[in-house]
Amino acid sequence: MDNHTTHRNSDRSFLGKSTKFKHGRLANSFWKTLFCQSIQAEIQNVQAVYSQLSTPNIGIEVILGGLNLLGPFVSLFNLVKHNIAVANKVIQKSSQLVHWVLGRHDVDTPCSTLTVLDNRTKRRYEIPISRNAVSAVEFQKITTARCDIESAGQVDSGLRVLDPGFRNTACMESNITFVDGKRGYIQFRDYPIEYLIEKHDYEEVIHLLIWGRLPDAVEKREFQRKIAAGCVPPESVVRVITSFPRDSLTSTMVMAGMAAYASQDEGAVRTLQSGCPAYLGQPDKVDAALTSTLSALATVVALTYCHKRGKAFVPVNPEASFISNVLRMMGFQEGMSGKPNAEMIQCFEKLWILYADQEMTNSTSAFLHAASTLADPLSCCISGIVSGYGPLHGGAIDLAYKAFEDLKTPENVPALIVDVKAKKQRLFGYGHRVYKVVDPRAKFIRAMIDQYRDKVESNPLLSVAMEIDRVASTDEYFTSRSLKANADLYGCFLYTAFGFEPDIIVAMASLSRIPGVLAHWREAMLEKGPLLWRPQQVFTGALADEYYHTSR
Repeated sequence: MDNHTTHRNSDRSFLGKSTKFKHGRLANSFWKTLFCQSIQAEIQNVQAVYSQLSTPNIGIEVILGGLNLLGPFVSLFNLVKHNIAVANKVIQKSSQLVHWVLGRHDVDTPCSTLTVLDNRTKRRYEIPISRNAVSAVEFQKITTARCDIESAGQVDSGLRVLDPGFRNTACMESNITFVDGKRGYIQFRDYPIEYLIEKHDYEEVIHLLIWGRLPDAVEKREFQRKIAAGCVPPESVVRVITSFPRDSLTSTMVMAGMAAYASQDEGAVRTLQSGCPAYLGQPDKVDAALTSTLSALATVVALTYCHKRGKAFVPVNPEASFISNVLRMMGFQEGMSGKPNAEMIQCFEKLWILYADQEMTNSTSAFLHAASTLADPLSCCISGIVSGYGPLHGGAIDLAYKAFEDLKTPENVPALIVDVKAKKQRLFGYGHRVYKVVDPRAKFIRAMIDQYRDKVESNPLLSVAMEIDRVASTDEYFTSRSLKANADLYGCFLYTAFGFEPDIIVAMASLSRIPGVLAHWREAMLEKGPLLWRPQQVFTGALADEYYHTSR
């Protein structure tokens, strides 16, 4: 039991007794003692952190002063204001005070259970609650067996949880990404996305997602070089992609390119031929595989783009950033410098952070579903790509843009809204399974559109998208259903502003998302090892008489 839980239980037991004492003097004494003990303990924690720093730090001095003055709220605020990096260290060391002062006690206690009364059998069940979740396996204990109750057979093996579309089903535990759709909040590891967009680039965020910490300069450079080293396409991959007609679907070309990579990947071949898991519990092999998968997808997307546009594929620069090399391979270079446009790189550094991970999306779970069989990540990536191109997932980006093209001008938006409300059309780019407020990514994209307005406004369809947002955001049909603009409504305009055609945008979005997917794959391979994902069903047909005879 942790300390703040102990305090809470002590408070409860003490206060129950303190009602006997007039004016609650003993209660006041208890609280003073508890507060002073907590302050003294935290002063020691903070001093320990301070002593490890090589140079004086105003943030630590502020929090020490605040603690000594019994002003933890002010001191913590000033510390975060002056030095968020040191704040993280202090908060990690001083979690007891932070949680105790701010009242962030865990909801779950040793007695946190869900009590279920089965009215069919009058049996009562206690199901443990952990992190505000219950294990679905616990419901298998709820059965009508041995109760002389006529059942449909399936109930005898335990109660099942029916959740079409997985609207309220968690398939795994993870400490990578947290999304609160009701508050519009995104957090990668320990960092709010606002902080990461302001202070860090995409490669640093990739490192954070995959390895759980921001890299130092040496680690970042080594990571860049490893990715660049993998961006040399085998001739067989080039032949596969260039064998497609130039007007082929981008998705099929990307999937074929990844299949060509997997066909000669050592880990994939070894896994399929020997049946031995190549990555499970082996961090070095996992890290090498996820780096090569990231390089492979970047190369395939670039090759696909070049083939469709009739452009030459350009080799990477081993000293350049990941995004710079992706753009370079696609032929986005300026003059004699041979480098992509600096504004373009800056834009995508921020945009791709927004897309880097979104918890357990459909494409992420498709990747992990395949990975639960212990298949290699290159092959699993194909599962994620197929899912990502569906019109209810990443394909919505392409369809939203096509809708803008069909409307042509803002004057045609009201007619579209009427059709959407009559369920004659679907409004892509509006509404989200998770976000019930404005998609927090959308506000950053809007800000980026303002930043690069001189380029974005060259696309006349932006005014169509903005009119859709304006009309829908004030229409009771959408507001009453908590349907708000999502990232798909505006994200495509940043790509077209820098010269990308709409048919490559979903592939680019998939590439920006793959680091988060690979982070989840790494977590599954190393931390617990995946169980084979094998959902059940609820049979709705009629059972034959033979079933009841055999079951007896």
